[in-house]
Amino acid sequence: MTTSTSLSAAKSGSALMAILFVTVLGASSVFLTGLAQSQTLHDAAHDVRHTTGFPCH
Repeated sequence: MTTSTSLSAAKSGSALMAILFVTVLGASSVFLTGLAQSQTLHDAAHDVRHTTGFPCH
């Protein structure tokens, strides 16, 4: 196997891992958001605002 072939294989493997990661992250976000209660989502967003110092009320 030549160097250019191994570099090409490494790049395609890296791209495949990135695609897989984004797909799993997106599916997890949709799944968790769909199953969470609206009050839970509100409380989580509210806590993040307080943690980052954003005034929300």
